[in-house]
Amino acid sequence: MKPPSLAARITLLLVATSLAVLGGGALVMDLRIDQAMEARFRENLLTQAQALTTVVEVEQAAGAARAPPSLLVDEGRAWYELRCEGLPPQRSSPPPPTVPDDWPRAADGTPRFANLRHARGPFAAVMFSFQDPSVSHPPTRRCALLFMQDRRSFDRLLITLDWILALGPALALLVALAAVPLIVRRGLAPVRALVERMRDIGPHAPGERLTASGMRELDPLVARFNDVLVRMDEGLARERQFASGLAHETRTRLAELRALAEVEARYPSGRGLPQILGEIGQIGAELEATVSALLLLTRLKSGLEQPQRQPLGFRPWLERQLQRQRAPASQRGLTLAVDGTPPANLHTDPALLEVVLGNLLGNACAYAPSGDTVQVRLGADGLRIGNAAPGLEPADLARLGQRFWRKQPPHAGHAGLGLALAHAAAEALGMGLRFELEGGRVYAVLAWSLAEP
Repeated sequence: MKPPSLAARITLLLVATSLAVLGGGALVMDLRIDQAMEARFRENLLTQAQALTTVVEVEQAAGAARAPPSLLVDEGRAWYELRCEGLPPQRSSPPPPTVPDDWPRAADGTPRFANLRHARGPFAAVMFSFQDPSVSHPPTRRCALLFMQDRRSFDRLLITLDWILALGPALALLVALAAVPLIVRRGLAPVRALVERMRDIGPHAPGERLTASGMRELDPLVARFNDVLVRMDEGLARERQFASGLAHETRTRLAELRALAEVEARYPSGRGLPQILGEIGQIGAELEATVSALLLLTRLKSGLEQPQRQPLGFRPWLERQLQRQRAPASQRGLTLAVDGTPPANLHTDPALLEVVLGNLLGNACAYAPSGDTVQVRLGADGLRIGNAAPGLEPADLARLGQRFWRKQPPHAGHAGLGLALAHAAAEALGMGLRFELEGGRVYAVLAWSLAEP
């Protein structure tokens, strides 16, 4: 099934709009013209009837007793019937084809119009009453006149006007059906040109951007598409860096294992088997830690690792975390300084919080210069962990937390995943984690106000 065409959609909307506007306009005009023509026809009918009444009044005032001349009855296309009190009815020759029942009673001083149907065709009639001036003054004799006229020619004229008003919109719609698709396709030419330019842009051509078309409707689309391209290039760069880092870490560990085995096989060092196996175990543990960190990071990013919140005695828990870092810190000549008052309890997931705080502390102790002081400042709503970072620049803060990114040469057991894990775990816990650079020291700021009960 073919997708709907934008040109066809616009054409359909234009045709439907034209049909509604032209058809509605033609219908309103037809109603107005019919009303005006009907009013003019009735006015002419009443004028003829009044002229006939004037002749009757003049002849009866003169004492004549004959019928009005046939000139007033339009050569057989108009008829009348006159009834005066005390006088016999007077009719045209020939008489009216049809007469409403008891019409003299319905006639009064106000003219009344009616459309009559008969086998010979439709007729228009007007009836009214007047006073006969041939009697005493004031006149007391009441006369009633029924005047009829054939309206077939008038109806044909109305039908002709209806056709004219109907054919106008119909012809306009036919022209629109033929011309609008061509006009729409020509108007959509910039869209087709934009599609052709998009065809050459993709992951195979990083850095390519669309140029502005100069059209008010398309330029926002071009700007949004360029924004997507920027994000796509950034994502591809991160993925390439991630793939490169993962390959490097895996290849390095495997190369160490292979080199150790080959060297010991060809040139025995004389070391004992427990020492050799211990070195192999250490390399395997580093490789396992990298894989485990990647698996945990994947689960956190995909939402598979959900927090299991529970009350946590924060102060003894924090002391255990700090105690784990004191031995590695002392080996590098680092001082671990803790100040401030932490909250007594938190409502959080202890395992994920350990991922966050353990990685932040481990990263600070691993990358701080020898002899530095790692500062841990505690507060009711968060903590700050700071260490000296002489080689770090403000532009590097945005890259902290990227997988396998390291400003300094790699340290043993640190594959560049610690801060990425800390970011992912903090996000899962609803905590805020950011980095600040002040006076050559970098601070990891963790806010846990959202994790409080």
